[in-house]
Amino acid sequence: MGRDLADLRKEYMLGGLDENEVDRDPIVQFRRWLQAAIDAGVAEPTAVTLATATRDGVPSARVVLLKDVDEAGFRFFTNYGSRKGRELDENPRAALCFFWPDLERQVRVDGQVERVSRADSEAYFHSRPVSSQIGSWASRQSAPLASRALLEARVAELSARFAEGGDVPLPDFWGGYLLRPSAIELWQGRPSRLHDRLLYTRSVDSDGGGWTLTRLSP
Repeated sequence: MGRDLADLRKEYMLGGLDENEVDRDPIVQFRRWLQAAIDAGVAEPTAVTLATATRDGVPSARVVLLKDVDEAGFRFFTNYGSRKGRELDENPRAALCFFWPDLERQVRVDGQVERVSRADSEAYFHSRPVSSQIGSWASRQSAPLASRALLEARVAELSARFAEGGDVPLPDFWGGYLLRPSAIELWQGRPSRLHDRLLYTRSVDSDGGGWTLTRLSP
């Protein structure tokens, strides 16, 4: 490479993060940060790294798109037979990591994962472009593929079939997941790598499922 990677660095200067200025509810605060990323024109503001692991703890990670967030948690959709789907079946815990470099911000989320209802999966599936719906049928996600041509032939075959039958049905092997957070960490870049980190942890002894806020060392 033309430049030593160890010499690549950026000083974070945009602002700080004060525990007296954030909302005590991390979902409310996350929504504020997500909206700020959208308003700032951040590319793919809903893109998030999803980390899963096998029953034996072998990890894997990939980028997915957040499709909804509310008080229950964070939702994303995928093929249940994909590697992430299989790992979530074995080990229904996962982590999310959002990074918005334009704002020098990161959010990490840990929690338990469950499938959403079929009705919720249906609603989202039919909100997608028809080409994406057909793509969900055509792709055996994470399975070996002999050639691109085979995939394109499968898409053509399904396009013709569903053109005759009307609406594209939701595949049984495709749907949504809800990550119910047990911890959410906000990170704001600061100079000299002395970043601000605020950790929300769910209070297990709270009747309302409240949150405890703690500042972490950089």
